Amino acid sequence: MAPFHDTTPMNLAALPESEQYDTVEALVAQTFREALLMDGDEDLPLESSYLELGLTSLRLMDIRRRLEEQFGLRIDTAELFNRPTIEQLIDYLVERVR
Repeated sequence: MAPFHDTTPMNLAALPESEQYDTVEALVAQTFREALLMDGDEDLPLESSYLELGLTSLRLMDIRRRLEEQFGLRIDTAELFNRPTIEQLIDYLVERVR
């Protein structure tokens, strides 16, 4: 997995389909943990809403920017609010990279 500070987009489409979801989940979870100042081994409830996790809209925009760099794609702000949990965002990103 690429370190967070690496701005080279991952070529997830090149991975076997069976590995894409796990890779996207790991990258998204890492990004959210860093934004929430969580330790790497802390449980991140993927089904919780952004509000339940204590994320402000400004923090969410920062996460969006980071994910855009990681995945090399544009994520519309409306897509974040239409998918208000990390789990739903992961599903959306997996579909985008296929």
